[in-house]
Parts: sequence; C-alpha cells; structure tokens
Amino acid sequence: MEKLFFVLYSVVLTLAYIIALPFLLFFAFKSKYRDSIPARFFLWHNKPLKTNGIWFHSCSFGEAKAIKPLVDTFPNEVLRMSTTTQTGFDVITTYTKQSRYLPFEPLLFFWMSPQKALVVMEAEFWYLLFALAKKRGAKTLLINARMSDRSFPKYQKTGWLYRQIFKHIDEVYAQTALDKERLEFLGAKNVSVTGNIKLAQLPLVSRVWAKPSGLLLCAASTHEGEEALILSAFADFKKQENGAKLIVVPRHPERFDKVARMVENFAKEEALSWQRYSQNEKIESDVAVLDVLGELVNVYAISDIVILGGAFEPIGGHNAAEAAQFGCKIISGPHYFNQKDIFEAVEGIAVVEASNLSRRLSQYAQLKSTNIRYKSDISPIIESLRDVL
Repeated sequence: MEKLFFVLYSVVLTLAYIIALPFLLFFAFKSKYRDSIPARFFLWHNKPLKTNGIWFHSCSFGEAKAIKPLVDTFPNEVLRMSTTTQTGFDVITTYTKQSRYLPFEPLLFFWMSPQKALVVMEAEFWYLLFALAKKRGAKTLLINARMSDRSFPKYQKTGWLYRQIFKHIDEVYAQTALDKERLEFLGAKNVSVTGNIKLAQLPLVSRVWAKPSGLLLCAASTHEGEEALILSAFADFKKQENGAKLIVVPRHPERFDKVARMVENFAKEEALSWQRYSQNEKIESDVAVLDVLGELVNVYAISDIVILGGAFEPIGGHNAAEAAQFGCKIISGPHYFNQKDIFEAVEGIAVVEASNLSRRLSQYAQLKSTNIRYKSDISPIIESLRDVL
C-alpha cells in the first residue's frame, strides 16, 4: 500500500507539474517570483546541496529568522538550508552559502542529495520531501509543529494524506500539548512538546534608532485591509495626541509601493506629513512607511504602542513576543489562530475587534506594558541532531 501510494502520488504530481508549466512560465516574469519560480520549478541556478549535512527547511522570512537559534548551534560546514520564498532566501543565505530554493516535489527525485538529517519548520507537509530524504538516509524531524483551530478540520478531511507523510517523519516537536494531540491523531509518532521556537531566542536590536518626540506608534506586519483600518484609527488618535507619530510596516515587501501610495493619500486628506524610510531614515513626519526589511525589531525598541497586524484580518497573527521583549503596549486583533501559544506566553496584549481599534487606542493610558511569561526549550532538538553528526 505504501509503495503504491508513493508511485501514484509521484505520477499525479508530475502530471500536475506538466499541466502547470505554461502558467509557471507566465508568473516567472513577475518581479515577486522572478527568482523563486525559475529555481523551484526549472532548477535554474539551483544546484543540489552538498551531501552529508543537516538540512533545515523553512518556508518564508519569519520561519527562516526563527530557526536561527537552532542553526547557530551547529558548525557552518554541516549547514544546508532551503526555503520557498524570496524573502526567506534572503535570510538563509546569511547563514550559509549552501542555501537553495526548495524544488517542486517531482524534481526532488533528480535534485535531492543524501543528508544526515532533514529538519522542517512548522507546517511544510511535503510528502516527497520527507519520503525521499528518509529513503536516502536522513533522520527526519518536523519542528515547531502546529495545528491551529482553523486548520485542523481541513487536515482531518485529508487525514489519509498526512498519515502517509508522518510514516516518513522520525520525530515531531510540537508547540503545545494540543498541537501534540492533533498531530498524533493524524498519525505523527514520537511527538514531544518543546514550545514555540520563536520564543527560544528573540531577534536583537541591530542598531539604535533615535526616538522621535511624542508618542510613537508602530503598525507592525500589516496585511491588505489593515493599513486603512489603522490609519483611520490614527487620524482619530492625532486629535487626542497631536504629537504622536506612526510607522507603518507592511508584512510583504511587494506591497511597499501600494502602502506608500495609500499613506500619501491619507496624509493629504488629513493634512499630515509623511515619508518613506528608504528615502529618509530620520523619522520626522507624522506617518512613515518602513519599506525595508530587517528593521522592525529596531522600531519595536523605541515604540510606545504596537498595533500588531495579521490578526484584524483572518491571517493568523504574528509574533507578539518580538515587541513584548521591550515592554511595548500591544494591541492586536482576534484572528491570531496561528500564534495562540505566543499570545498566551505574553502578558498584557489588548485583543480587540477591528471596529473597536480606534476607541481602544484612545484609551492607551490604560494599556498594560507587555511581559513574556516563559520561553521555549530547543535542547531536545539539538541533542537529537547531534546524534547524527
């Protein structure tokens, strides 16, 4: 049965790949995918990784940053890294030259080289990735694994697929006890609870920003629909606190220009000043758009209030601990289903519906400074990987 599934899955994915080729060629010319699609689907400038290392795979920017405490415990010569997004690739290339885009599954037959271990972050459930790595001698680990309230019913509907995937995963390290229970229901074995790796070591300030006068608000990791909401709330807040300033930090760099245009129109309507950080690094305007990567933690360090995006729309939320380490007052939305354990680990977050954001912001004096109650322990993962070296 297992061999039959392996063959059928491979054939179906190969056919899907062939059918999708014209669409992939079309999207390859878009700036967002100019590097990732040729590398992932055509192996363009995407050589196989060197053999006999520890291969870490993380999906995107946030996961690639979060895995750093684990990566740092191993010598550079054994590191092998992969990702699926441009922003993730920009991060992993700072860890090792042995960094690649992960090819689409059928191409792994030709591309994948034998490794001592494969370590996959969170919810990257690629059947052939695990199956082929295991067949070629790697110890396979799924770390920071989670099953949110929102996603678990979807996984249950295709439980037959995940039971096949988990046959090829040796160890699973879950974020919470509930995640462990759900993962075991889907067929996971050797499941341990280690907490969220994003709490193991938080990003540090890379340089000190000069704090502007007045209250500084940071709209962090915002998504489509959230900037308009936050700008509207800020317009009301400015009537109460005239000296307040706002820094808007869109989650995805491909939206920088769109958000900048939105902020420009907003500033004109409200008779406020605005700027793009890439054009002026000194925050002097009423509203600034942070249109570069890697500076968010530096903004958190000087912010009085953080309005954390990704939760006013049904996105799943973002890592509140990064701001909480500085004691910032944090307001976020109710849709933080992918970050429940982190929100539980942070004391003082004000969770509000989108319709109540303006009113809650006006009561900022009643907001509590946040505090991180506990961190996670990644030592069991480190010990497991050292066994293969």
